[in-house]
Amino acid sequence: MTPTIAVLLPCYNEEAAIVQTIESFRAALPEATIYVYDNNSRDRTIEVARAAGAIVRSERIQGKGAVVRRMFADVDADIYVMADGDATYDAASAPALVARMLDEQLDMVVGSRVGEATEAYRRGHRFGNALLTGMLTRLFGRSFTDILSGYRVFSRRFVKSFPVLSAGFEIETEISVHALELKMPVAEIETPYFARPEGSTSKLSTYRDGWRILNTIITLYRIERPLWFFGAIGALLLVVALILAAPLAVTYMQTGLVPRFPTAILVTGLTILAALNGFAGLILDTVVRGRREMRRLAYLAFRAPQRGA
Repeated sequence: MTPTIAVLLPCYNEEAAIVQTIESFRAALPEATIYVYDNNSRDRTIEVARAAGAIVRSERIQGKGAVVRRMFADVDADIYVMADGDATYDAASAPALVARMLDEQLDMVVGSRVGEATEAYRRGHRFGNALLTGMLTRLFGRSFTDILSGYRVFSRRFVKSFPVLSAGFEIETEISVHALELKMPVAEIETPYFARPEGSTSKLSTYRDGWRILNTIITLYRIERPLWFFGAIGALLLVVALILAAPLAVTYMQTGLVPRFPTAILVTGLTILAALNGFAGLILDTVVRGRREMRRLAYLAFRAPQRGA
């Protein structure tokens, strides 16, 4: 049986680019069903996408993460090709991404962006991408060269085991973490990345989304490595307590007295907080392991992608 392919295009105010995107993917993957999920667009995105022959659906909760959650829940296919509706990703590369997945039975293939124009890839976005990539490498021992790429091919078992918790553009980071956390077989292929067509504007903000990236980094450390996160806080508190306690200990050894009683109380409080952080890290580490096991079992409930039954 030939695997079914679904092209998923989340959109917000992409009237100027969505037709070109649909036609490009139809030419590259004529056997695929193309879905456009509109996210409260104020222009004619829905009308022009429907006229271009795509299956158009709407998601009222604002944010790309909410759209991806809806797409993954609603659409049933063997292979999922996800891209943005702004015509910046190279649809002609899709067959190679799908073939790589099927040939090697992978669960995700990332289209790593290679900018064809200077204005296609902003400097702030490059910096955030590099920062997040390095962080994930330290967390999981491996990563991707383009963490923030929105051009990806997924297996059915990836999509149906992915809970989707993010609300906005940080969804790409969550997708990457899901694959790395469960040690899924994944790959990357370099693909051209183009500037937006005239009349299409980016929805990304360098500063706002840069803050989201930083927040995502901190959250990932806390959620995925709680023992290290809370252990580091506990260790810092303990070091401060020891520094404050050293003069008190010297004075007590010399005189048998504790003249700075408030400092002694502060040292005691910091030590207790340090111990509590250590125990919190231990407990949460056990919870994270259990959660990872449950997600792994959900993932294994589906077979690996393959060319035919």
